[in-house]
Amino acid sequence: MLKEFREFALKGNVVDLAIGVIIGAAFGAIVSSMVDDIIMPIVGAITGGLDFSNYFLPLASEVTANSLEEARRQGAVLAWGNFLTIALKFVIIAWVLFMVVKAMNRLKRQQEKAPETAPEPPADVKLLTEIRDLLRSRSV
Repeated sequence: MLKEFREFALKGNVVDLAIGVIIGAAFGAIVSSMVDDIIMPIVGAITGGLDFSNYFLPLASEVTANSLEEARRQGAVLAWGNFLTIALKFVIIAWVLFMVVKAMNRLKRQQEKAPETAPEPPADVKLLTEIRDLLRSRSV
């Protein structure tokens, strides 16, 4: 059983999947930083200093806090600003992955369009091939 597990775990697809998950997590962290540290501050500056990550709607009467973190400790809140930020991260990740797949498909189509052809043989080889073919056709 241990041998079967080792064979399964070391198959190419499993290792490729593991690498994909690790790279995906790192890519997610980069996108999170880009949205939180670059895009949302720019959006906030354009909209007059709005910070979407702290926008929430209190669902309980005891919620009186001004920050989302503190409001969550006081009771139920609808954190629509946080949701907006996460949705923006998703759109960016989806767009980048779409562009990667699009580029890969374009390369694949180019490879399919250009069939591999053998280089043309030298003139003497071509002549000998023609003579051989002529002799074969006469002997039939």
